[in-house]
Amino acid sequence: MSILNVNATRMALLTLKKKQDSAKRGHKLLKDKQDGLMQKFMDIIREAKRVREDVEKKLGAAFKNFVRANSLMEEGFLEGALLYSTAQMDLKVKTKNVMSVRIPEFKLETSGEIVNYGFLHTSGELDMALKAFQEVFPLLIQLAEIEKSAEALADELEKTRRRVNALEYRMIPDLRDTIKFIQMKLDEMERSAIINTMVVKAKIEATA
Repeated sequence: MSILNVNATRMALLTLKKKQDSAKRGHKLLKDKQDGLMQKFMDIIREAKRVREDVEKKLGAAFKNFVRANSLMEEGFLEGALLYSTAQMDLKVKTKNVMSVRIPEFKLETSGEIVNYGFLHTSGELDMALKAFQEVFPLLIQLAEIEKSAEALADELEKTRRRVNALEYRMIPDLRDTIKFIQMKLDEMERSAIINTMVVKAKIEATA
């Protein structure tokens, strides 16, 4: 804490008191925002954990079937089967406002068939693997959206935390100490003026 470099006047005292009131209101608003951001951030982190576990489980099963298909099929048939896929995906990206934070919103549009080959020289494991990959891809997009949202919220949370701390531990204490200092100076000046007035009055009365 430190005393601000201002003149010890009643006008300065009034101005500083207004600044202090504004700083306290701003601190409360920012503290409420910080609490809200933290709650939202924790909700997103929990959701990210849930989706990530789901993705890992489904990807593991898909890779297991693909490895099995690879071991059962001739290499040329496997590569040929993968070339027949007509599946297409289009990712659209927008942003939305959450507590003054711009976070991404991904929308995945799919068309075509990932399994689009004859079944004579392919295995059922390949069918299951490709369909599992197709099903897990939207989850990967969802996970990316959640993690980008968490990153944006974390950045805003840190900025808000710094502003809250600056008000709480620097600006408001400095204003409080400066107001106290000016009030003491004004009281001292008032007492000095009263004493001087009494001295002058006494002198006048003594010479009367």
